[in-house]
Amino acid sequence: MWAAACSAGDSPDASDSPFPAAEAQSTSGSAADPRSRSEEPRPSVVPERELTGLNGWINSDPLTIAGLITDGRVVLVDFWTYTCVNCIRTMPYLREWHEKYGDRGLTILGIHAPEFDFEKDRDNVIDAVQRLGLQYPVAQDNQMNTWRAFQNRFWPAKYLIGVDGIIRYQHFGEGAYQQTEQEIRSALEAAGWAVGDIPLGSDEPLRDPDATAQTRELYGGYRFNYLSIRPYAAQEQYYEDADIERLYLDDAPHKDGLWYLQGSWRNEREAIVHARTTVDFEDYIALSFRARAVNVVLSPTREQSFVVTIELEGRPLAPDEAGGDIEFDDHGRSIIRVDQPRLYAIVQLPAFGERELTLRANSDDFAVFAFTFGAYLEGP
Repeated sequence: MWAAACSAGDSPDASDSPFPAAEAQSTSGSAADPRSRSEEPRPSVVPERELTGLNGWINSDPLTIAGLITDGRVVLVDFWTYTCVNCIRTMPYLREWHEKYGDRGLTILGIHAPEFDFEKDRDNVIDAVQRLGLQYPVAQDNQMNTWRAFQNRFWPAKYLIGVDGIIRYQHFGEGAYQQTEQEIRSALEAAGWAVGDIPLGSDEPLRDPDATAQTRELYGGYRFNYLSIRPYAAQEQYYEDADIERLYLDDAPHKDGLWYLQGSWRNEREAIVHARTTVDFEDYIALSFRARAVNVVLSPTREQSFVVTIELEGRPLAPDEAGGDIEFDDHGRSIIRVDQPRLYAIVQLPAFGERELTLRANSDDFAVFAFTFGAYLEGP
């Protein structure tokens, strides 16, 4: 989930070590011949790729690409997962395309391919779809069957399929929104849909011109740390054995691209988990980062919410440094209330910079799955 795309880690046909992340990229095939729309039944077409092995649908009855293109519709398949910040950044554009072209022949299919186990839960995905305002069909691909059928490797990834069943265009990662929309319009016109009266959409988001050497995504679980060429846990005792509670001492200078622990923690497959209940927020996870925005993926296992304090350079956040999920309590602390398994936006700086971040919680339900970072002028 870096600035362009998140690469697949533990999909069933991948090794536990994440694939190298790719630059955002697009490819375009040859356009289909223009044709006028007709109410005559279309001959059935076998698409170049098809949906398979899905676990349920949201916002729709079950669909197939073959059925949609037989009905004369262009299909945009979007692979995503709801805690992926790169995916979240693309959602305003997907919502816009659905609103503009949904009644002009475009069907967007959001194929939710989970990165973490809690993202397989149907209720969690439904909550995310509602929170993100997605009204187009979404299907759960919990076993990554459709992911494999498309030979996909990245979140987010978009595949545009014309009425001839051929993948006309594909794009991996963020960006290229106007190019993608132009490809959608071309595919719709080739299928006989009129879109000339619809204006092109939003411009590309603006990155901070001073943003250089942004911090990579940092994972908490040993699934990524044990086999990664560049692991994320800074302290050697993390690697001695799996699923073990240990006391950690944070006594070394912090380097960018690593996280550090103080207190009692347990290294689990997908997360680093606070391993005891405390009173004074004495245990913490800390890191040095280069970015404008910082997000953290957390997944509570109990119904009762808990508080995490967020500190920048050892102090509470200022209001103009606070991410969208930050609150300020009666003690002047900057906090988040963790009550859902999701991505929390915790830092949004007025300028790109290198800072020190500390997260503290008294709860033993505090499980850190990942940190992600951003350098856009607005947003996570």
